[in-house]
Amino acid sequence: MNTSATPEETYRSIIAYRLHGNCYLNITSQCTLRCGFCPKYNRTWEVQSYDLRLHREPTVEEVLEAIGDPTEFKEIVFCGLGEPTVRLEALLGIARALKAQGARVRVNTDGLANLREGRDVTPELAEVVDSLSISMNAQNAEVYNQHTKPRLRGAFPAMLEFARLAHERGMEVTLTAINGLEGVDIDACREIAESLGVGFRRRELDVVG
Repeated sequence: MNTSATPEETYRSIIAYRLHGNCYLNITSQCTLRCGFCPKYNRTWEVQSYDLRLHREPTVEEVLEAIGDPTEFKEIVFCGLGEPTVRLEALLGIARALKAQGARVRVNTDGLANLREGRDVTPELAEVVDSLSISMNAQNAEVYNQHTKPRLRGAFPAMLEFARLAHERGMEVTLTAINGLEGVDIDACREIAESLGVGFRRRELDVVG
């Protein structure tokens, strides 16, 4: 990050930060989970040299301005150190504007939007989101709860149901789990993803971004 940047330039750089040819959108620090492996719960907000601590949540207009021309990127990805679907209406507004400009949109999510909202939001997401990367994190509820400490009951089955519905709506869905977390069976996680007809990606512990 440019240390000579103005506060406004710094703010723009952390709400729309660049990595791997993509533009990542950091729209909230709120989350439904309290994952023991999350950097922010280990006293750091840094991802690939970006300090992603938000002192306020950006508006739709601020995010779009910070992105610039979305067609310069392979994908626009909603992914900060919070759960982007917590700000569902803002996410949908940003994604709608991006799709109108020809961008490809991905959301990295905990998959708990339906549980949190009390309704199925996948039809709304499917209108403006191309793909979802869903943090599965474990092969069963016991191990999932151990590592993610969800604020809502029934989170593990709700996440899998969200993945199933999202796939049925036509979004490209990938479940992810972290290799190296105690008790996590990567092969079992992959089998669950295959049973749902969705993709699977193994992540590595302590590799962020």
